[in-house]
Amino acid sequence: MARQIISTPNAPAAIGPYSQAVKVGNQVFLSGQIGLDPSTMEMVEGVEAQAQRVFANLQAVAEAAGGSFADVVKITIYLTDLSNFGVVNEVMKRCFAEPYPARATVGVRELPRGALVEADLVLVLD
Repeated sequence: MARQIISTPNAPAAIGPYSQAVKVGNQVFLSGQIGLDPSTMEMVEGVEAQAQRVFANLQAVAEAAGGSFADVVKITIYLTDLSNFGVVNEVMKRCFAEPYPARATVGVRELPRGALVEADLVLVLD
């Protein structure tokens, strides 16, 4: 099955050797996004602002792939401080409607560029 590389200027450019997303058949695998503003490539300040930016970046890539958050089946969230779990949950609830996608939240020691939160997604398109 052929792979299609997904890219959009509405999300930060890759900061390493990876693609923003890869589409295979009706599945789209989005790379992790951190709280970088795509226009400046600077990190936004604070965990809530970073979480909002992460989901905005992911939404832009999902839309570039022809999907939306309604198509998300799996999300993985990475936090450098699990005490921020509730803040990120509240941001996520503003982005997704029930029934929510499957999710894992992982505590990590650190993230690229000093980010406090990162997330990646898997979409299944109709």
